[in-house]
Amino acid sequence: MTATLRALFGTPLNAVLTLVMLGLFWLAIPPFVEWAFAHATWDGLSRKACAPDGACWAFVRARFALFIYGRYPLEERWRVDVVLVTLAVLALGALFAPRGRGWCLGLLMTVLPIGGAVLLTGGVFGLAPVATGDWGGLMLNVVITFIAVLISLPIGVALAFGRQSELPVVRWFSITFIEVWRGSPLLAVLFMGLIMLPMFLPNGVTVDNLVRAVVVLSLFESAYMAETIRGGLQGIPKGQTEAALALGMHKGIAQALVVLPQAMRLAIPGIINIVVDLFKDTTLVSIVGLFDLMGVINQSLKDPNWLGLAMEGYTFAVVLFFFACLLISLAGQTLERRFGSASRNPRR
Repeated sequence: MTATLRALFGTPLNAVLTLVMLGLFWLAIPPFVEWAFAHATWDGLSRKACAPDGACWAFVRARFALFIYGRYPLEERWRVDVVLVTLAVLALGALFAPRGRGWCLGLLMTVLPIGGAVLLTGGVFGLAPVATGDWGGLMLNVVITFIAVLISLPIGVALAFGRQSELPVVRWFSITFIEVWRGSPLLAVLFMGLIMLPMFLPNGVTVDNLVRAVVVLSLFESAYMAETIRGGLQGIPKGQTEAALALGMHKGIAQALVVLPQAMRLAIPGIINIVVDLFKDTTLVSIVGLFDLMGVINQSLKDPNWLGLAMEGYTFAVVLFFFACLLISLAGQTLERRFGSASRNPRR
């Protein structure tokens, strides 16, 4: 407690800043609580049922399923639930299971993407086909983020090693790829993927909008992954590689089994930061005709029965994104502790 008080009031400047922040909280939090809870309306069929001086959470309740699933058919939404629950179970198993964490991680990276694609798309095993244009809401943000991370991470690893390669062609290709993608605005790249890609395709050949968005986001994020992982590689002493080579390891095997695991441990905070940014950037996919959570909210606000409720819709989106990003951050902290304990105790 003494350390906390010293940090808040230890100097005149800190004391002034603390008092100013407390004053701002006092001015902002009580009115928000009154609007969001005390005077809020929770039930109703339209805005007419809502109190004028409080939040109209009846809008969120009425549109909740749409915010989560988009236009995914009602009778098929169990498939989305199965995929999301499986994702959560495997992720928790990879993080916390006392045994079999490797199996959970392997299933998460191999079986789930294939099985999830089959379940969500349908058209086989008696499952009704569901067009990707009907995917939407929060489930679309989660699906795009998961697939983009799954693709961009290995590409980032390859580019990080490629940028350090002794082969000029490989090194300059990696540098050019990284700098071009990292120096391009994501919104412009998504727009080019929508407008320009069809120009280079043969007549009659089309690419699904979801595939375009995933490819663009994966390539874009792989450039940032590469630089983050390269920073981790540079943090590993050269003696690690030299020791592995002295034991008779091939250089490639030494990089993959000795250097890369240590570099990934150092790169975890940066990778988690990229994943959080990617999850928030998925809100830009509306430019390619997809309706994620924000896109669905914007469309719902045009309903004549719920006009003028942007504050409620965007507040709901902020809360969902906050907790989703918090879960990603907590998972990253758990990974850091796991890798840290493993490095201190190699028998684990």
